[in-house]
Amino acid sequence: MSDIQDLGYGRQFADFYHWIFPPGDDTARTLASFHPGDGTPTLELGVGTGRIALPLADRVGDVIGVDSSPEMLDVLRANLVTEPRPVIPVHGDIRTYRSEREYGLVLCVCGTLSMLLDPAEQQQVLETCARALAPGGAVVIETHNPAFVAVMHEGRSKDTFFVPCGESAGLQSYSLVNYDRQIWHLSHIWHKDGGTRLASETSRLTTPDEIDVYAERVGLRLEARYGSWQGAPFTGAEPMTICVYRNADEQTLPNSSEPAHPEQHREQ
Repeated sequence: MSDIQDLGYGRQFADFYHWIFPPGDDTARTLASFHPGDGTPTLELGVGTGRIALPLADRVGDVIGVDSSPEMLDVLRANLVTEPRPVIPVHGDIRTYRSEREYGLVLCVCGTLSMLLDPAEQQQVLETCARALAPGGAVVIETHNPAFVAVMHEGRSKDTFFVPCGESAGLQSYSLVNYDRQIWHLSHIWHKDGGTRLASETSRLTTPDEIDVYAERVGLRLEARYGSWQGAPFTGAEPMTICVYRNADEQTLPNSSEPAHPEQHREQ
């Protein structure tokens, strides 16, 4: 579909993405705990190569995975050929995707929301989530923690980092933050077996409070906020923020003011 806007992330990262982000089994385990377990499908906005959707489908059944990158979806389809799962790749725009189905779990993780630099477009994603959500379901958003990025930079606007990825691979990143505009730009050099690849990405550093406002506008309420997929509470010092939302008009769960550990939710 030519009218689907694509940022070009997949064209740069698709062939080495799995080296940077290994399979998300632990993430899928926790996400499955938020699914109501009633047979409703799951919707992932920004499915990418399926690193989350594939292990998640083993736990909750059907997953519809939406992404604007043909390259990332090609990798997902190849993975489904070798290891079939009930995952349906959809080439679409996470801001405007609509479906007649209702979903027990809607997720947008791994900083996908932050890749939209306009707050109005981020708001659109939360509207997509709210429209798709079935009664009793959950919306899960994971994005970068701006406070952690500032600490990582020690207040500087520019810095360089290197992250090893195995014995003969690593990612060298040149990082630039515009604190006033909440923009974070990364230029990467991927090193593996003596060869290199170049890639770049730009994100909007979105605070948890901003996401809460987006959610409230579309009738979602915050149920819990975590600092890791192992269920640690968010203190403000973690690299990522994980926010769990429910329909605001549904009955408040007992003790919902105290975020429950994800493992306390029923898993399939």
